[in-house]
Amino acid sequence: MGALEDVVRRALEAVEDPELRRLFNKVLPNVSEKVYAILKRYPYIERLAEEVSRIKRYSIENLESLVKQAMESVERIGGKSYYARTPEEARKIIGEIVGSGKVVIKGKSMITEEIGLNQYLESLGNEVWETDLGMLILQAGGERPSHPVIPALHLSKEKVTRHLRKGADVDVSEGLSINEIVKRVRIFMREKFTKADVGITGANAFAADTGATVTVENESNNRLTSALPEKHIVVTSIDKIVPTLEDAIKVAMVQAAFAGLYPPTYINIIAGPSSTADIEYERVYGAHGPREYHVVFIDNHRLEYSKDPLISDILRCIRCGRCIIECPVYQAIGPAWGSGAYNGPMGVAWLYITEGLERAGPLSMLCIHAGNCREVCPLHIDIPNIMQRIKSEYIRSLNN
Repeated sequence: MGALEDVVRRALEAVEDPELRRLFNKVLPNVSEKVYAILKRYPYIERLAEEVSRIKRYSIENLESLVKQAMESVERIGGKSYYARTPEEARKIIGEIVGSGKVVIKGKSMITEEIGLNQYLESLGNEVWETDLGMLILQAGGERPSHPVIPALHLSKEKVTRHLRKGADVDVSEGLSINEIVKRVRIFMREKFTKADVGITGANAFAADTGATVTVENESNNRLTSALPEKHIVVTSIDKIVPTLEDAIKVAMVQAAFAGLYPPTYINIIAGPSSTADIEYERVYGAHGPREYHVVFIDNHRLEYSKDPLISDILRCIRCGRCIIECPVYQAIGPAWGSGAYNGPMGVAWLYITEGLERAGPLSMLCIHAGNCREVCPLHIDIPNIMQRIKSEYIRSLNN
């Protein structure tokens, strides 16, 4: 069966899935309503979004120099920086930092999904645990994320319970309330947090001037993951780099608001390993938190496409997932319109950059060009024209 036929088959199966229909009819309008309510209550968010759009455009246009500045800043604040051109290079670098026989805890990170990090670290003999509830559920069930912010969006409470019980040995059973499930996961994860040797997080934004990682969250798992283990590794794609820490915080605020989770419970700023200057005002590293701060910057074709007049627009994406929620194709078939770490309109564009036309082309053919993605995107990314470019290239490839 060809790639396009396989995409169509999965789409038809999803359309006929009554449980997916029930969940999406309940959840997607709820997410959308929350975003509109946030924008009404906090009108400054839309002004910030326009500012972030300009910040990201400048950042992508100056990506090469910002990468250099970011790496130098990490070293200046007591960390270690690395540049990986490919997923293979990234896995090797991270594997060498982690070693083997370690307990590794992870915050939610689509770039680690992109490079297949969990499986690689496990192949080295490490115990790896996702700490974000949604990602833990997917890890337990052997599933892929369906949304960058709400990764287990496609799963019912009953499926969640089964995954956690069978795949992670969490003490949950049928009939528990969502509140009780969360309480039991909290108890289960406490042991993982306290025993972890290495914590790995992504970045919602990265400040080139200070070498600071900015993450936004609600669970506090990123805080624990980045604070408790001896080593903290930040894995970030280079498109997350912006000029200043002020810029990075603005990105985090806009991302949270357009994901329908505002105000976020936590915005974290991490700039180097833990330190203290309480004895004669001499700053030394390795206080209560990590003794090591490693930042791995991953390219995977992003620098190449930053020079493309059209495709470079998707590099401004802040991964709020707004376009996914409002897309009629995604509303109909969910994660069947996607592959690996990425789904929906933004996902096809990211697949084109990171995995090429062979993977993105068949999925692009499902786009009906409603244009909702561009209308609701906080940064007004031109996804419809990007999709048309991918479609055209794919059709030409079939005719050659």
